[in-house]
Amino acid sequence: MKTGLNGRKIVLAASRKTDEMSTLIEKQNGKPLIRSLQGTVFKADKQVKEDLQQIVQEHFDWIIFTTGIGTNTLLELAEELNLKESFMRVVNKSSIASRGYKTFAALKKMGVTPDVKDDDGTIKGLIQSLEGIDFKDKRVLVQLHGENAPALIDYLEESGADVMKVLPYQHVDPNFDTVELLCEELFRSDVDAVCFTAAIQVRSFFKYVKEKGYKDQVLDAFRTNVLAVAVGKVTAEALNEEGVTRVVAPELERMGAMIVEMTHYFERI
Repeated sequence: MKTGLNGRKIVLAASRKTDEMSTLIEKQNGKPLIRSLQGTVFKADKQVKEDLQQIVQEHFDWIIFTTGIGTNTLLELAEELNLKESFMRVVNKSSIASRGYKTFAALKKMGVTPDVKDDDGTIKGLIQSLEGIDFKDKRVLVQLHGENAPALIDYLEESGADVMKVLPYQHVDPNFDTVELLCEELFRSDVDAVCFTAAIQVRSFFKYVKEKGYKDQVLDAFRTNVLAVAVGKVTAEALNEEGVTRVVAPELERMGAMIVEMTHYFERI
């Protein structure tokens, strides 16, 4: 039986904890390559403050929170604007949906118990938990983080909801030279796997390849010679939504577990 990664080249798409992951890959006899697909994150204060001014003057039938950090940011910015009480009044008058355990914890700290929550931390799981709810002509506020959630927004709008989106955090695109280099490596089969540690890395990468007309080539590479690896369900879901069908992900959503799961996959083939 094969052991370890046997010199395989493993791309890390992350921008943080790359040293630790590189060490783990080297211990498994692999060769790590850093190709960060995650640009800088910044708080979109000006736009969000304008959105908050509007939010506190409206009535929402539902508010959907999708990340803990985004939930906390909205509360912090509302406090800066002396709108915390008004914001909480809107929240408490609305039905609440929550995605992920960090979001649930942030809401709990605010004294808010969601009416609906997902079972697995994914947007798909959240949509499933919302099925059966009548959204026709309902006003729905969706808190996003760093990227849009097209499947969720499409579901709500197709269900007849009037959707307002608020994006507390935004991402700057990654370095284009880095993404182009990774594309060339994929096309030449110079790498054996790409490890994605956040959904935004997937979205940033596929935004680039779609703009360059590379998508079919990239999907073919992942289908045949290069393994797509995800740190957890949310990242795997993003890969699936972009058309990547072969994805390895650990049960325990940790970077170390991801490396171990990937190693076991290669040992089996």
